[in-house]
Amino acid sequence: MLVNGPGDRVLDWDAVRWRTVEDQVRRLRQRIFAASQAGDLKKVRNLQKLMLRCRANALMSVRRVTEINAGRKTAGIDGEVVTDAEQKTDMVDWLQHGTAAWSPRPVKRVFIPKGNGRRRGLGIPVIADRALQALVVNALEPEWEARFEPRSYRFRPGRGCHDAIVAIHTTVSRTDAKRVWILDADLAAAFDHLDHDHILGSLGTFPARGLVRQWLRAGVVDQGRFAPTEEGAPQGGVVSALLLNVALHGMEAAAGVRYYTNGTLAGKTVKGCPAVIRYADDLLALCYSREQAEQVKARLANWLAPRGLVFNEDKTRVTILDQGVDILGFNIRRYLNGKLLTKPSNAALRRIRLKLSIEMKRLRGSNADAVTATLNPIITGWAAYYRIGVSKRAFAALDAHVWRLVYKWARFRHSNKPMYWVKARYYGAFNPARADKWVFGSRDSGFYLRKFAWTPIVRHRMVAGTASPDNPALSDYWTERRRRRTPPVGKDTLRRLRAQNGRCPLCRGLLLHTDREPQTPHQWQQWLTAARTAIRRQAITIASAHQPDGYTATRLVHAHCHRNHTKSVGGHRTSDDL
Repeated sequence: MLVNGPGDRVLDWDAVRWRTVEDQVRRLRQRIFAASQAGDLKKVRNLQKLMLRCRANALMSVRRVTEINAGRKTAGIDGEVVTDAEQKTDMVDWLQHGTAAWSPRPVKRVFIPKGNGRRRGLGIPVIADRALQALVVNALEPEWEARFEPRSYRFRPGRGCHDAIVAIHTTVSRTDAKRVWILDADLAAAFDHLDHDHILGSLGTFPARGLVRQWLRAGVVDQGRFAPTEEGAPQGGVVSALLLNVALHGMEAAAGVRYYTNGTLAGKTVKGCPAVIRYADDLLALCYSREQAEQVKARLANWLAPRGLVFNEDKTRVTILDQGVDILGFNIRRYLNGKLLTKPSNAALRRIRLKLSIEMKRLRGSNADAVTATLNPIITGWAAYYRIGVSKRAFAALDAHVWRLVYKWARFRHSNKPMYWVKARYYGAFNPARADKWVFGSRDSGFYLRKFAWTPIVRHRMVAGTASPDNPALSDYWTERRRRRTPPVGKDTLRRLRAQNGRCPLCRGLLLHTDREPQTPHQWQQWLTAARTAIRRQAITIASAHQPDGYTATRLVHAHCHRNHTKSVGGHRTSDDL
């Protein structure tokens, strides 16, 4: 089956060879990156036009918004979602041949709670606009990946929270480090106030610039009322995150950051100038003095004004490293003994304790299996995110907190039973890999509750400089980086992952993408929940020419591949499909 022709049609969505599709899109992204890096704007535009009409790109875009993204079942103002193979096939054909007369629809306003008790407003585009935006992102992102500054980490492939944390720690960890004054800054409602003219001017002659303009000005529907959008980009759109990075490109230069370009210090920050680490609209400027930090703040305030952005003064402050700074759930502080430690912040510890307590109250009346099924993803996800810091003491304290919650739950459930009876029923050496007789679990099913301390501390290796997965010269670097990264899964799962060379046997795609690693404790929880649903010893029936009746094998598969597999008629796959 061809995947890049102008008139071919996908006859069977489930028969698409996704590894071939991904390879084609990756090669085209790399060509765009190389042309942008070389400054050949004409070639960049021609390749972007090719990407926009590429059938492989259309296939990947539809798959992203209908199978991979967490909001795949969330409808826009039209109430439409795409779930079956025929609908996905029709959407691929529409992306290639039916978008000429398309006019982007307004986004649906929804609100989600924030950690501080407030609500964050999201804009949910209709499914057709989400697929079209994913198509455009694959054409626009590689061009800007060749331009972006080295120390911006959010909404970029191959980068994330852990890279930002390690970048901060590395900059101030040397014994002779003098950047001890920190501008801890936050932008006020960055997505809601982006200046449209500045974004469109930055895009230049991008072939889909007109579509971007229509998305920015499509309007918002809130409780049935339409409101036009004169500024901002809807937080929730596929393309919005990239547009924010485009708008904030150049922040390091505006703050006065300079890098050595030659010699052994190439890529490092010049002595005397500040260092800026940005994670979306959160940033830290590491400076030599309070005066320099105030100067950086004044420069950036003037630089942000034409972009429609201002600092959130309630969250922006100048502090010193000895007092510590909280960012992305971690606390980075230099103590009196001179040691610099990166630990889970007190606010993060309060949030996880509160979340665990609320969940346990909801589980009163449930059985032990329900407790383990609810708490295990939370525990494993939180530990997977904070395992890069000095977290052993925090893990031990949280394990003690969980023990008290679970023991209280057991005594509440069996209030008329003595302590030794409760212990005999719910506690024991359920985990054969550990000599721990106080593991909570079920005698009937054998399922048991994990502990935070079982997650080993792993030092994260920061992504190097401006390295991008789109750079064709760094293919070996990203392959090695993927190989060195150990996911927080069990030993049996890890063994199977290595035996399969990290690939799904149904679509031959990578099970763990370096550019799609979860970035928050909640995302780790979602990822681990989906992975456990799809890979917990799934028996896949495989028909083979040598074994006509088929045989049953245990494989690790993608969650979306597992969903499609269970829907297939008879549940059979031929050996050619594998």
